[in-house]
Amino acid sequence: MATVEVPVLIVGGGGSGLSASVFLSDHGVGHLLVERRADTSRLPKAHYINQRTMEIFRQHGLADDVLEIGASPEQFGKVRWQTTLTGQGPLDGKVIHEMDAFGGGALRESYEAAGPVLPVKLPQLRLEPILRRHAEARNPDRILFGHELVSLVQDEDGAGSGVTAEIRSVESGETTTVKAGYVIAADAGRTVGPALGVKMEGLPALFDATTAYFSADLSQHWNEGTVITWFLNPYRADLSSALIEMGPTWGKNCEEWGLHLPLMGLDRNDEQAVTARIREILGLPELELTLHEVTSWTVEAVIAESYRKGRVFLVGDAAHRQPPAVGLGLNTGIQDVHNLAWKLAAVVSGNAPDALLDTYEAERRPVGQFNLGWAMSAAAHHQVVIDAAVGIGPHVPPERRTPVFFGYFAPSPMGAAQRARAAEIFATHRGECQAIGVENGFAYMQGAVVPDGTRPPMPAPLGDTYTPTTRPGHLLPHAWVEQDGARVSTQDLVGAGGGFLLLTGPDGAAWADAAALASEKLAVPVTVVRIGAGADATDADGAWQQLRGTDGAGAVLVRPDQHVAWRAGGAAEDPASALTEALATVLGQPA
Repeated sequence: MATVEVPVLIVGGGGSGLSASVFLSDHGVGHLLVERRADTSRLPKAHYINQRTMEIFRQHGLADDVLEIGASPEQFGKVRWQTTLTGQGPLDGKVIHEMDAFGGGALRESYEAAGPVLPVKLPQLRLEPILRRHAEARNPDRILFGHELVSLVQDEDGAGSGVTAEIRSVESGETTTVKAGYVIAADAGRTVGPALGVKMEGLPALFDATTAYFSADLSQHWNEGTVITWFLNPYRADLSSALIEMGPTWGKNCEEWGLHLPLMGLDRNDEQAVTARIREILGLPELELTLHEVTSWTVEAVIAESYRKGRVFLVGDAAHRQPPAVGLGLNTGIQDVHNLAWKLAAVVSGNAPDALLDTYEAERRPVGQFNLGWAMSAAAHHQVVIDAAVGIGPHVPPERRTPVFFGYFAPSPMGAAQRARAAEIFATHRGECQAIGVENGFAYMQGAVVPDGTRPPMPAPLGDTYTPTTRPGHLLPHAWVEQDGARVSTQDLVGAGGGFLLLTGPDGAAWADAAALASEKLAVPVTVVRIGAGADATDADGAWQQLRGTDGAGAVLVRPDQHVAWRAGGAAEDPASALTEALATVLGQPA
């Protein structure tokens, strides 16, 4: 039996695990990734990559590849409700309501102001190969698909020298012993968490769902441009469903689709019956289609009682599982490992004590808890309120369903009133599809930050407003600046290699000397960029001056994950001592 020693073992090669590999490689941390499947996902699954995740991909050189094959907000930036896809009846193919979503339409301006890159629609079966390709290129021969975890033992109580794991080749049965300093459990909660006795808190079985993945030519009937189209069938409730473009071509010529459908007693393994139901839902009895797979899955709302167990860290679905509303699941997982990677790098390199890793749970679990609750609220709102907006709530008997729809579309004052009332109710759906404040506005109230006593911005009740701020714990605000003749985002100034960034104004020259001293004393790289007239970068349109939260002699310290660690509103009597103390506090080092 061979033995391999690595600083970090990643268990799981999905979106979170592969992202963790890319980030660790960029931070210079040796690691091994094992995944029991032979290849990346063969199902589309998660398909929305939000703005914050795209910013992370931009930092780590992944965004261009995602943008190349993904759909832009112009191609998916609406949510639509229709009666049916098509049909010959007077209620068939009618648009009930549509609204801008996820950076599309009138939302584009606010999303462009919030970040240097926009959200993208790209299903997991197309995203994961990109992540795998980058992971393998940056960490050759250490990304092992077709290998499963057999056992995992932590030395002593988990605080000792490391973890011993046994992995096995699924094909050959050959086993290998892996000795690692730390483990990232990105296995969707299948093995590591249960083996360590980590309990999942919440509601493990909200409801069951079924999704059919198929190929078909719908170009003659498809109203393109949506992230999801909801069908509220005017004749039968059991034919209401949701249709999602899955690419690889976007728009009318899309080849592959996902349909969330109620089977109502049908056997999902009966291909003929499922195919007939798809045709019935779409109103295309002669449709030629290829059914790829039908999956039944349980919608959960659970979160791990702890994100850390000794030297093991739970990320992604291993740490939190929630309804797909708002599209927060995969995005939250990738943001988990972005938070964790730089901290592991600091500890593995000896620049920070193990205690820094405790801040992973302190920072990310509250975010996971909030996102779970937000997704739950959005899902409940959609199931109850949206149907009621049209007038087909659970109190409406089946025989009244069709007359309600005739009334809704009636060219009469009563029909106009019904549509107007519904539009106001539909507008509350922005808490799901326009939640830019939820996607970008999360902040770390405790952990590897130095609070400055200021209050956070007041969040919008429906999450549809994002207020950028340099308050410690928040994401570094995006502003375009000119540096060396190039237009770059302030977020671009934070490199992918794990160093800190100190932003100061044209009057902050003393901070550059302070950063050099602090960096030498604590053995942590700190890059200084002065922004302003005659400085390292020019604030051409004054946007950064409006956002920086300091005067021209102040400073903002930014962590490797682009979150603000500390700020000084103005000049300090002893900049070197102030910065050294702040940096040491963030890292958990003695000042």
